[in-house]
Amino acid sequence: MIRQRRFLAWMLPAALLLTGCGYNKIQTLDEQAQQAKQQIQVQLQRRADLIPNLVNTVKGVTKQEDTVYIGVANARAQLAGAVKTGDPAQMAAADQAATGAIGRLLAIAENYPQLKSNENFMALQDELTGTENRVAVARADYNTAVQQYNTYIRTFPQAITAKVTGAKARTYYDAPASSQAAPSVKF
Repeated sequence: MIRQRRFLAWMLPAALLLTGCGYNKIQTLDEQAQQAKQQIQVQLQRRADLIPNLVNTVKGVTKQEDTVYIGVANARAQLAGAVKTGDPAQMAAADQAATGAIGRLLAIAENYPQLKSNENFMALQDELTGTENRVAVARADYNTAVQQYNTYIRTFPQAITAKVTGAKARTYYDAPASSQAAPSVKF
């Protein structure tokens, strides 16, 4: 009985030490994942802010393509709403819709040579390309941060700390299956 008490007296502090192990690292990785998610939101908002300028520039030259403009406006509204929710799944779906709408809008430019020579259009197209690259990098950075966090909270002894503190696995930013196909452009 005395040995059992000594063993328990020794195990209790050891267990507490092990469960406290990794707490700060869990918090650090969680913050990194949160910051990376915020970066996706910033870049998607930047994209949503650029879209009206691009549309207005194209609209000035091409007046009969109203359905494309409506599609772009709807995609932009969906993107802005998804950014506000902060939900990676909603942001991915809205991101995909915006990508398709922008692709159709840029395809219109191919039919209007005077638009391709417009300095404002070219500058906006470059900005949009840069933004697309930033969005892609932000997505990759977020998924890397989520992977590091999720792996850490699932390994021993951090899994004990995670369970005690209520740390939950984060959701990856998954692009919808439809994003694998190039958007089709029809006139």
